[in-house]
Amino acid sequence: MSSFENEREYAWDDEISRDDEFIVLPEGDYDFEVTSFERSRSKGSDSIPPSNMAVLDIRVSNGRDSVVVKDYLVLHSKMEWKLSQFFRSIGQKKQGEKVRMNWNAVIGSKGRCKLIVDKYTNDKGQTKENNKIAKYYDYIAPAAPAMGGWKPGAF
Repeated sequence: MSSFENEREYAWDDEISRDDEFIVLPEGDYDFEVTSFERSRSKGSDSIPPSNMAVLDIRVSNGRDSVVVKDYLVLHSKMEWKLSQFFRSIGQKKQGEKVRMNWNAVIGSKGRCKLIVDKYTNDKGQTKENNKIAKYYDYIAPAAPAMGGWKPGAF
């Protein structure tokens, strides 16, 4: 599933109507869904050399509004903790388990995360805000329906 599923390019003479602004959700814990995944390469930093990097679009919703948050997972041993955290959150890994990362199954995966509001100054000197994922929570499997037994209204 593409992150562009409900989006389209406009023709020069198309009509437009939406007036809503860029949305920033309040800090908190939210359910998420991975809507896109791209293989990329990090530029590197003082502490991590250039490395493979997953660029994820994570759709987070509060039930009324939703935002797409970009998250970057650097495939380097110094960032293995974050890779493990992400794969545990989507149910592909368990705590303490060794697992091969299955990137082909990432799109459409769901989990839970802690969202924060990040304040930054843009290149024009303006203070702006956006959302970032601070933490991925371990996956909790949905409760299985009770087997057997009498249920009111069931025949």
